[in-house]
Amino acid sequence: MKTKLFAASVFAFLIFNFSFTTFGQGALTPPGAPAPTMKSLAQIEPRTAITNTASAVTINNPGSYYLTGNLTVTSGNAITIATNGVTLDLNGFTISSAAASAAGTAIVFSGPRSDITILNGHIRGGVTNNGSGVYAGSGFANGIYYSGNLPVNVLVSQVSVSGCLTYGINLTLSDATVVEGCTARIIGSDGIAASTVKNCGAADCGGIAIYGDQVSDSRGASTGSGTGLSANAAQNCSGSSSGSGTGIDAITAQNCYGYSFSGTGLSATVASFCVGSQSGGTAIYATVATSCYAVAGTNIITHKYNMP
Repeated sequence: MKTKLFAASVFAFLIFNFSFTTFGQGALTPPGAPAPTMKSLAQIEPRTAITNTASAVTINNPGSYYLTGNLTVTSGNAITIATNGVTLDLNGFTISSAAASAAGTAIVFSGPRSDITILNGHIRGGVTNNGSGVYAGSGFANGIYYSGNLPVNVLVSQVSVSGCLTYGINLTLSDATVVEGCTARIIGSDGIAASTVKNCGAADCGGIAIYGDQVSDSRGASTGSGTGLSANAAQNCSGSSSGSGTGIDAITAQNCYGYSFSGTGLSATVASFCVGSQSGGTAIYATVATSCYAVAGTNIITHKYNMP
């Protein structure tokens, strides 16, 4: 008991005879008014809006551009790219033409253009096929095309083109032109043409539906004497002709299917794991064919391997 009383006395003595010091943490007044801490869209991704959507547009300066609405012209070209280093985002909108007779190009490269990207939108014309391979109507002659020198280092992605009198997306097979994830439909001549074509589809084309150096995972369908798909190297592709054209025409074809109503189903120098079909005609025409099969028709093959 005496020990507990002594401890309590010592504790009381310490409390009343020693002072405690506290330290301030600084002024509580804010240094100024609150200010935004987030970056603006212009700081993150500087882009120029194309707000004039009722007349033709010419891009003269390098940079990134985007549509803010559907763009409609009354005649001629809709967008002219007259400089290098341009990214054009269609932003999900549609470019169209009210021209009574199909003429001009929706997006045209003027001069020797390079380092161009076009993506994410639609080009729509009024051209139709009368069912006999005659294409006519209103709107554009071409979807995406060039004027003068061949374009180089160009990418077109996620763009759909329909109802054009001559070409859908034509970048030619020049250096480093790529078309991916695009579609073309009801095109009077060639549907899609580029050095590299992948994951694309083109249908109801009067010329070559899909044409490229390297073509993969794509499908092309032509009318009349047009070729469904033509490539130096075709892989995982399908090509068809509803007339006398060739379904698939390639130097090398792998895992491909070719059909023609009255032409050759699949023609290749080297074909492997391919299928051809042409009732009453040539299903597969090849120099070397490995593990290929004719659904309908006969094969003309110089060297066969793993085939009946």
